[in-house]
Order: sequence, then C-alpha cells, then structure tokens
Amino acid sequence: MRILNRLKQYQRLYQSTGAHEVTLTVAELAKIFICSERHARTLVQQLQLEGWVRWQSQPGRSKRAVLECLITPEELRKNFLQQLLKSGDHSAALELTQLDSAHLQTLLSPHMGGQWHADSPTLRIPYYRPLETLNPQTITGRAEQHLVHSLFAGLTRFVTGSPEPQPDMAHHWQLSNEGRTWCFFLRSQLHWHNGEDLTAQQLLLTLQQLRDAPRTEACLRNIAQITLPHALCLQFDLHEPDYWLAHRLADFTCLMAHPDNATLGSGPFRLMTFNERLIRLEQHSYYHLQHPYLAAIEYWITPQIFNQSVGVSCQHPVRITLGGKEELPLAQPVSRSTSLGFCYLAINLRRKTLNQQQAQKVIMLIQRSRLLDNLPIDTNLITPSRDMLPGWQIPEQQVDDISLPKKLTLLYHPPLELEAVTQALQQLLAAEGCQLEIIYHPGKLWMGAEQVDTVDLLLGDRLIGEAPEATLENWLRQDPLWQGILPPGAWEHLQSTLLDIQQIEDALLRSASLQHYFEGLMQNGLITPLFNYQYQVSAPPRVNGVQLTAWGWFDFSQAWIPPPLE
Repeated sequence: MRILNRLKQYQRLYQSTGAHEVTLTVAELAKIFICSERHARTLVQQLQLEGWVRWQSQPGRSKRAVLECLITPEELRKNFLQQLLKSGDHSAALELTQLDSAHLQTLLSPHMGGQWHADSPTLRIPYYRPLETLNPQTITGRAEQHLVHSLFAGLTRFVTGSPEPQPDMAHHWQLSNEGRTWCFFLRSQLHWHNGEDLTAQQLLLTLQQLRDAPRTEACLRNIAQITLPHALCLQFDLHEPDYWLAHRLADFTCLMAHPDNATLGSGPFRLMTFNERLIRLEQHSYYHLQHPYLAAIEYWITPQIFNQSVGVSCQHPVRITLGGKEELPLAQPVSRSTSLGFCYLAINLRRKTLNQQQAQKVIMLIQRSRLLDNLPIDTNLITPSRDMLPGWQIPEQQVDDISLPKKLTLLYHPPLELEAVTQALQQLLAAEGCQLEIIYHPGKLWMGAEQVDTVDLLLGDRLIGEAPEATLENWLRQDPLWQGILPPGAWEHLQSTLLDIQQIEDALLRSASLQHYFEGLMQNGLITPLFNYQYQVSAPPRVNGVQLTAWGWFDFSQAWIPPPLE
C-alpha cells in the first residue's frame, strides 16, 4: 500500500529529526530515506503537500534547507487507521497496526466493540492471546471451540440453551432396527464457504475420516459403516444401538470441513483472515439456516494490553467486555451464568501409591479445610463446586484414621487458577506429613495415559457444552485421564458400562445411569470437582442480543447492532 510506504519514510525522518526545526542538505535527507537525492527531494515535497512537514529549501547545490515535522507518526497512524476501519479496509488497517505494535492499544481502542463500517455491522473484539489454528480436530482452547462452531457445521448442532441436538446440515433423521440404523436426510441446498456445492459424497468421505481420527475414534468406533442410500441421505449402521449418536455428531470434534481444505466450512461465518494479529470472520452468503445479523467479526490480538491496569476487554478468559476504552464506563453486564464445566482433582489409583481410603482422605481434607473458600482468587470469578452437574451432589468423605504416603506427585495444566490450588494443597498435605511435588504441564489436554500414569494427583479443567450429560459421557470415552487413573479391571468395566448406557432409549433413564456411574467415581475418591467459573459478558447499550453459550462466549448468530442514527 502506497500510504504505508510513505508512513514508513516519515517515521524514519521523524526518528532522525524529532519535532524540532532542523537544517540539513538533500544528501543528508537521502541517507535518512535510503534513496537517491532526486527521489528524496520529490518525497519531501510530497510530505509538505500532505501537511506533514515544513520544508524551506535554499538555492544552490549542497545548501542546507530548513525542515520541521509538524505531526507525530502516532497521530498520523491513528488518523489513517480510523479512515481504513470506517471504510472496512481491514487488510490495510492490519498492515498499519504492524508499524506500531507499542501503541496498538491507543490505535485500536476507539474502534473496538460493535460499530457500522462500510454500511455493514461489525463486531471487533480485542483478545488477550494468540489463537490456535481453527481445526476442530486439534484445537484445545475455549475461545477456539466457540469459533469453530461459527465456522463449521455438522449433521446436527446444539442451540444455545437447549440440551437436545437440533438439525443442521441434516434436515431431520430417523432411527430403525432398534437404534442400530440412523438415516440423516440432508438439506437440498448446501454450500461451502467458497460457494461450491456441498455434496453427500464429500460428507461421507469426511465422516469416514472422522471415524478413524485420533480425537473422535473413541466415540465413533461403534459405527460399522456409513453409506449413501440416496443422494440426500447418509445412513449409519451401528454394531450396537447408540442413542447418543445425534449428540456425538453435534460435538465440535465432529464438525465437518471440506475434505480437500481443512479451513473451508459451511457454518454461518467464513474465515477470511487468520494471522498472529487479526482473525476476521465474514457472514456466509449461502448459509443454510437463518443468517446472522452481523456482517463481520474481528479478533484483534493485543496481548500487551493485558499487562496494564486499565480496563479492557477479556481481562480474564471468562470475563468479556465489548467496546472501546471510552465505552467501558457505559458497559454493563448483559449476561451472566455459572459454568457447568469445572476444574477438578483426579486421583490415580492405578499407580497404587494411594489406595482408595487414602484417596478419599485427600478429598476429605480439602472439604473439611474449606481450602476452596480461601484461595487467593477473586470470589466473583469462581465458586466452589457443590455438584458435578446440578443434582449430581459431591459426596462428603468420612475417612479419619488413615495416614498418607510420605511423598506424592501432582501434575496440573491451565487454567491459571489451578496454580493457587497447587500451593494451598501442598501446604494442606504438608500438615499431614506428606510432601507434594508439583509438575506443570503447559498443554490444555493430557498427552496420554502414559503421562497420567507417572503421577498421583492431577488438576485439570473440564469444559461442558450445551448437552452436559453427553459431554461427560464423551469425557469418559475420549480423555486418556481415565485409562491412566482407573485401577486394574475398572477400565474394562467402564467400557462395558458405557456400552450399556448408550443402548438406553429413554433419555432420562440414560442420564440417570450415567449419573450413578459418576457418583461411584466420586464416592471412591477418583474424581472430585473443585470450582466452577462465573461467566460474564458486558456490553455498552448499542450491542444487543448477547446470549451466553455453555462455553462462556456469546452466540455470534444472535448479536446485533442498531444502525447509526446519522
């Protein structure tokens, strides 16, 4: 972009001369601009026409001329950024911000939140960290899981506030053969984000790949075959009945990308830009369901903002504020909820350092000490867990005359709040004569059963979606945690239990059976939830339709911004 090159040249000049009047020759000017003397003379004349400098030359070769910079580069970038963002030229705006990372907050802050640009409603969100590549098979972050739901579609989907799967690319589905045969009837007009027709053959190929993929193999292995009895029908033949199948296909890991392009989906928004500074989503013109009101959503990655004490968006992953700095005093909480997901303590009984009663005592010590009520964490951010899910009460442990091993090892991964738990737990166990060695794992998922098997205690985070029971059932199937901590024989018992539960047609009985199994895990000291997060989204008055999802984000398809009055 021509203006960016001129800004770079002006920034070089300003760094050399400052805002003071100086005298210099054309040759010295050419050295600053790193160009020929002829081009330096032309360039400074252009800067003078723009009103950026005052230039008064003297006749004669090698004569010194008077030059004064009239505006700071920061002010110029601010003015140009405003013009580019208002016109919707996000690519040029991105290039402009890269010229001045140190002042990114000042440049971007007035343009955050919901605004109309180029006659299109746009939502800009400053975010505190870089985002993972938006591939449903590899993502681990909560924000990424929310984003892929906006980019990709599945045969079924979850609607905010409803635990039952709803039609997505499938218009409807039918069951037969006592739950062993499922037929999903596709909508007649489906398109990928590039406008290409989406075919049942492409979905068949993608589903076959998902059936064998490491992340989804455990929950789809019951599928014997997938066929196309009709151009708009996908048939699943199962080894055993599975009344969770529609739930499984709505999970983010089963969202489907183009078989030849993993970035191409068919969801309500399409991915237009993805780099370390900007993620931009635009509305999918051929979307098969109700179109969202927002034309575009932008995530501006501004990590340096979050090292400052001023109020900003996303001070914490579960606290989101929409709007620029000047709007923060007007922003009010528009949606709050307590997360169904929880941070948990798991105890490894397979390793046999701890027996069942000792595991129960560790949990009893946490419960009786009220450790979770006294953590150095904002009480408005977390709340100690009383249930695994509403109604799935955590049992009170009663084990007194049991001594603990002299040494235990604990492994924990993000979120950050778990670090405070490790310190408090270390002190609590030290009072019992037990030394606790703490190991940090930077990943958001456990690497495998082999990693889990090397430690005695594990602190982790379990995200839960719109269908909590189905999410927990998938957790038992997919997370290597369970194979690593369950005592000999219990892993095989888990597999047979899950097989029995999935064949229960009645949803209430199916959930009750799953609850009974989890209550047994808690009672036996294998797992206990620790705390839940308090999700909150705040927005200024002009951002409407903000509805929290189970992931703690808000539904992009429901948000809307009133048009400007002028």
